[in-house]
Amino acid sequence: MPEEQPQQKPAEQQQQKPQFAGFLAEIIEVNRAQKTGISGEVYLVSCRILEGKDENRIIKRNVLGPIKAGDVIRLPDTSREAREIRVK
Repeated sequence: MPEEQPQQKPAEQQQQKPQFAGFLAEIIEVNRAQKTGISGEVYLVSCRILEGKDENRIIKRNVLGPIKAGDVIRLPDTSREAREIRVK
C-alpha cells in the first residue's frame, strides 16, 4: 500500500513562494563622488552578480539609500547597466 503524502494547505503553499524574484548581487565599490537624484541620495555602485546566467559579471547600477561595500542587494534584472553620471 503506497504511503499517502499529506496535502499542503493553500496558505502553506503561498508561504513557500518567494515574495520578490530577482538576482542577488554583492556591492564591490560605492562611488560616493558621483551622486544623482533630486537631493543626491542615489549612488553609482559596482556590483558582482552572485547567481543566474550572468554569475560573476560586474555591472554598474544606481542604488537608492544607505549602502556600503560588501552589502548584498537583489536586482530585478541584470541586463540593464547604469551609465556614468555626468556632472555639469
